Amino acid sequence: MADGRPYGFLMTTQLARPEIVTDVAWLTLKSAAAALQTLQVKDGSIPDQALHAEARRHVDAIQDSIRTLSTYFPHDEAYLTAVISDFGRWVANDFAEPDFLASILEFSPASQRMDGVRHLVVFPMYTQNGSANRFVEAVLIEVMWPEFIAELEAGDYDNKMFLPLRFLDFTAGYDTNSAVLFPESVAMREVPTFTWGAIFQDREAARFRSVVDAAVDITSLELPAEARELLNDQTLAQHTFIMWDMIHDRTHMAGDLPFDPFMIKQRMPYFLYGLEELRCDLTAFRECVKLDREASTSLEIRRHARLAQYAVVFDRIFRFALTGTRVRNYDAVAGQLLFAWLHQHGVLHWTNNKLSIDWAELPDVVIALGDTIDELYWRSIDRPKVAHWLAAYELVAGTLTPHPASVWAKGADALPTLGPLGELTDLLLDDEFPLSMFYEALQRKIAPVIEATKGIRA
Repeated sequence: MADGRPYGFLMTTQLARPEIVTDVAWLTLKSAAAALQTLQVKDGSIPDQALHAEARRHVDAIQDSIRTLSTYFPHDEAYLTAVISDFGRWVANDFAEPDFLASILEFSPASQRMDGVRHLVVFPMYTQNGSANRFVEAVLIEVMWPEFIAELEAGDYDNKMFLPLRFLDFTAGYDTNSAVLFPESVAMREVPTFTWGAIFQDREAARFRSVVDAAVDITSLELPAEARELLNDQTLAQHTFIMWDMIHDRTHMAGDLPFDPFMIKQRMPYFLYGLEELRCDLTAFRECVKLDREASTSLEIRRHARLAQYAVVFDRIFRFALTGTRVRNYDAVAGQLLFAWLHQHGVLHWTNNKLSIDWAELPDVVIALGDTIDELYWRSIDRPKVAHWLAAYELVAGTLTPHPASVWAKGADALPTLGPLGELTDLLLDDEFPLSMFYEALQRKIAPVIEATKGIRA
């Protein structure tokens, strides 16, 4: 704490003042940020000098609002002071491409993971799955850190960088599908090593509940009582997603990873990113099965471990498979792959226009897909990159049917394997693995529900 007061004081102060979202200073800040966005170009700068006088007024309003709102956030004093200074430097530099390195380095919310801690986030930044423009955005956030998550994180599932959040309010960049807050998205002159990454589990849980509830109704899927409770209870769903995401997030840097890590932004076949995300989800699933089956696990952790298994399967096969466009949508391919795997291994059935799942057999079949992906990864360090790519394609195509026009589906003899790697990537169709007839029918009915979750609040 900047002023030496304990966190108990912080919690009492913040929770006693929920009116922050209607505070005039916050509303003024939101309005000024929205106005600035209309003046900025893609990289965050304002090159038109004729707009600078207006921009200065909006920045003045933002700085004054932050000073006023800082009384809500004594624990963020150093960061808020720095962000005010960064705005001042931006003005002094005639609104060139913004550089907020100083303030983002002062912001360390993962060091204050206590349930109910709030933060004001104001940066020029893009929002993943939202806006690619580095506009000034403002977000009011609240940390979610239930006791059972603290217990898990202190044990075998340590993840010091993981920060679970819920929205209080936001500007236009988050009135989108974006459910993450990463420091790398902030405009800055260089990218240092960061100590946190945040996910809005309230948005994830809310859109999960909306889409899956519709899918269950459309497909006449009969749910176990616990799964139905997950769909009916927002808080329960949020806590379940925290557990899932915490294990998923740490998995990106764990296991027998390819020498060329999937996490690095590269020009690679897009289905590889789908396999990486699915690998992390299925690792979370496997760990939750293990926790549920261990007699020493607490009742609360076991309960959420069972619920996380439903969440992984339902979110992947219903929401992920049908969200977004069909242009190189790796998350959709991963969802399609899981659905087809479950169907082809006899635990998911579509009979008489009704979906059913053999719940008792489900965990081991899901784990088997995870094991198959892990085997691909383990073998990868003994393979050249092109051979690894082809092996990964074969894994996916062994369950999902490629487009009839696919060149990749014809095998190595049809591909320019001796040329630049980019030639291989270019030959992938935008929709290399089209939707099955089941998904085409489901999409027609559920697309409006998915679209309605854009910008959803809990």
